[in-house]
Amino acid sequence: MSTRTATKTASAYDDDFYAWTQDQAEKLRARRHNEVDWENAAEEIEGLGRSDRRSIGSNLNVVLAHLLKWNYQPDRREGGWVASIIEHRDRLRRILGDSPSLRPYPAEILAVEYVSARRIAAAETELPLRLFPETCPFSVEEVLDPAFPPDLYQDLPE
Repeated sequence: MSTRTATKTASAYDDDFYAWTQDQAEKLRARRHNEVDWENAAEEIEGLGRSDRRSIGSNLNVVLAHLLKWNYQPDRREGGWVASIIEHRDRLRRILGDSPSLRPYPAEILAVEYVSARRIAAAETELPLRLFPETCPFSVEEVLDPAFPPDLYQDLPE
């Protein structure tokens, strides 16, 4: 790749990311490998993987916080909690469905995400942090299970 082409490609990457992605996709499909911005393309592909991992952690955190609130404030249960649990489990299901190699990842980060979810649940419920278990009381299977806890849909209006 000439210096001029490399500079032009790098500039497009910095100036209009969307246009750069479309241009690079077209070059890859046409197998014009000498015109591909390989360094930035590799960085972006790696970034996609990191993004999915961050998303798994974030969604797991939300589900955990809501499950804690569900267990520790049964008198304040609301449909919004259920909707949030459903939404974030669905996001997890889609990511793990699209990237089966990430299926073990929720179990790997459950304990780490629980630390944060515990603090969030304490803050949102205004209950003392010490009331929440220091280690996650839920298995990863329970956290991802749409039917857990068994009473999740019970208190909602019909």
